[in-house]
Amino acid sequence: MLAPNASLKNRMAMYNGNALKIGLFGANCSSGRTATKVPERWSASWPDCLALAKLADAAGLDFMLPIARWKGYGGDTDFHGRSLETITWAVGLLGATKHMTVFGTVHAPLFHPLIAAKEFVTAVHIGEGRIGVNIVVGWNEGEFDMFGVKQREHDVRYDYAQEWIDIVKEAWANGGTFDFNGKYFQLRGVRAFPKPYGETRPLLMNAGSSDIGQAFALRNCDAFFVATAGSRTSLAANASKVNEVKAAAKALGRDIEVFTVGQVICRPTQNEADEYYQHVNIENADWQALDGMLANKSMTPATMPPEEYYAKRRYFAANAVGGYPFVGTPDRVAEELTIISQAGVHGIGLSFVNYLDELPYFCDEVLPRLERQGVRAKR
Repeated sequence: MLAPNASLKNRMAMYNGNALKIGLFGANCSSGRTATKVPERWSASWPDCLALAKLADAAGLDFMLPIARWKGYGGDTDFHGRSLETITWAVGLLGATKHMTVFGTVHAPLFHPLIAAKEFVTAVHIGEGRIGVNIVVGWNEGEFDMFGVKQREHDVRYDYAQEWIDIVKEAWANGGTFDFNGKYFQLRGVRAFPKPYGETRPLLMNAGSSDIGQAFALRNCDAFFVATAGSRTSLAANASKVNEVKAAAKALGRDIEVFTVGQVICRPTQNEADEYYQHVNIENADWQALDGMLANKSMTPATMPPEEYYAKRRYFAANAVGGYPFVGTPDRVAEELTIISQAGVHGIGLSFVNYLDELPYFCDEVLPRLERQGVRAKR
């Protein structure tokens, strides 16, 4: 059992000494992070998610991070067409695990801040401090249309989100009654009890990629989730991105940790890994689903030069819809994970074609190598 006075520092460390926090990303969505038609692709059923969480917790993985998804992208598989709502998913997993942190992902424009604050307080008590909050400010227009919610202009979204997070934090911290008078929210006589477990707040994460999005994360969050598409090519470039983020946070008098994302295909030989990667990500890619994903970003052959579009389309297929592919033997995968840790990356959310089938090999072979490299604490 975690100590009742668990500090925010301990929550940021996820209660362990692992230099590189390793978690699982996207397991609440069908096909996970791989837009593929192979029959073994991830189901995202509750029994599979529950079994996966128990396996990951026993193996010493640090967190699970879901994707807030409301409908799929179409194609032969309807990629992400089946998904489990993230806060209730997190609560279920917290009740079945003992050590790992589980994040819930919330679209700020779709959840009233007082409802979100209460939901996460409930979750953090169930998990005795092990909940994290991933805040999403805006997303796919088609999903928002389902709720009758109009997306605001890009920069205005962050003005709204600032009021939203201010209210959530006030609800967690204020021991009495408060009012809130903002542009978007006018609240009277707010009371919110109980307060978060351990008398501190849950971890906060954001993945804003624009300048204003990064500024929002730096002001408000403990973790900045970046795909680092331009910085994955070398240790120096990765370190440069981490240093940029940390220096910007320090200028605001804050500290922040950098997280990233990747897909793992780990096999006993490099040839086996390369062949399976090609088979899954390219030869059996769900190209129509990828078209649907790009269309949600207003990218089509009609809106951009066709050669640029098809290069972007192939990039998303080859990189697990935006995550660096760690493809190879246990030695190679461990080496690449060690490199990003040495660059200062605090954590990485990994995906697998089939998490349950592939995670045991990763835990048996890659984790011990990371322990020997000093990236993970010995168990």
